[in-house]
Amino acid sequence: MCKNMMKAIVAHAPHDYRLEDKAIPVAGKEEVVVKVKACGVCASDIKCFKGAGMYWGDEFNPQWVQAPVIPGHEFFGEVIELGEGAGEKHGIKLGDWVIAEQILPCEKCRYCKRGQYWMCEVHDMFGFQKDIADGGMAEYMKYPKNAIVHKIPKTLSVEAAAMIEPLACAIHTVQRGSIELDDTVVISGAGPLGLFMIQIARLKTPKKLIVLDMKNERLELAKKYGADIVINPSEVDTVGQVLELTGGYGCDVYIETSGHPSSVTQGLKMIRKLGRFVEFSVFGEPTTADWSVIGDRKELDVLGAHISPYTYPIAIDLLERGLVDAQHIVTHSYSLKEFEEAFSVSAKGQESIKVVLKPEDSLDNKPLKQETTTIS
Repeated sequence: MCKNMMKAIVAHAPHDYRLEDKAIPVAGKEEVVVKVKACGVCASDIKCFKGAGMYWGDEFNPQWVQAPVIPGHEFFGEVIELGEGAGEKHGIKLGDWVIAEQILPCEKCRYCKRGQYWMCEVHDMFGFQKDIADGGMAEYMKYPKNAIVHKIPKTLSVEAAAMIEPLACAIHTVQRGSIELDDTVVISGAGPLGLFMIQIARLKTPKKLIVLDMKNERLELAKKYGADIVINPSEVDTVGQVLELTGGYGCDVYIETSGHPSSVTQGLKMIRKLGRFVEFSVFGEPTTADWSVIGDRKELDVLGAHISPYTYPIAIDLLERGLVDAQHIVTHSYSLKEFEEAFSVSAKGQESIKVVLKPEDSLDNKPLKQETTTIS
């Protein structure tokens, strides 16, 4: 392979991802090129691969994914090239470990001008739109000049550094719940994001922290991360148990991060009047609920949580101080050429929690496979 070429996973269409040779990007003014150290496989990557409506176009996001594009937004890398002014702008140098926030603010819309950049109206993001910014499922990637770049201490492990993006999302979600000392908090879903939310919520020291998940092995990890009570909804009357634990009132804060429609209606039943319902998940199918419970019956605060505004520095600091653990969350790693297996293991979720791709691992110059990928 020519020295100015790299291997990358390219999304062409649902169920059509290929490992290809691509040109290594070149840094322009205020741009940064990194050698990717690791890139996580997000649940949204799997939903995107399977063709979930919001990713490949629906009434709300008509052209969200614009193929062909290199996917991946849970990345970090080592700086190998700095465009004119990039080092000064971002406070970085060659050889540094750096991460860019997944959104690329336009810097011109009403939200960007008000500092609400995570809701940018244009909403370009790494790994979704061709000719905007390819993602991290490649040997190298470029951070455009409008990227928000953060330096990572090399004292972190590769696995921990790869989890900065999901941890930053978890921090924002927990912040939205405004947890107080006397609150009973329920977190529905103990996947990677839920396990980070548990650790962050525990730092808020609520009166009681309850975690729900269908997998007992994940509930065991939730206990280690600070859950006071864990419940498997497939084994008990979850709503009844939470009501019993709260004197019949219900939980004060309900954080939904499972992505299952039933988790929404479950939460509306178990949350108390005047409670705070925080929704983080991206759903693969529509969710239906009786909205009268939100207003007429309980007067709930229903709060959305989108990505990770201003929380990357917090995530890096918590990992560096050892207040949040990522080692038990990253369970599997693969090279780029093993991406089919990586996606399959991540999609099934039977033995994995978080799967990461490490481009430096086991890559060689064998001919690349171009056939369509099949993942159930």
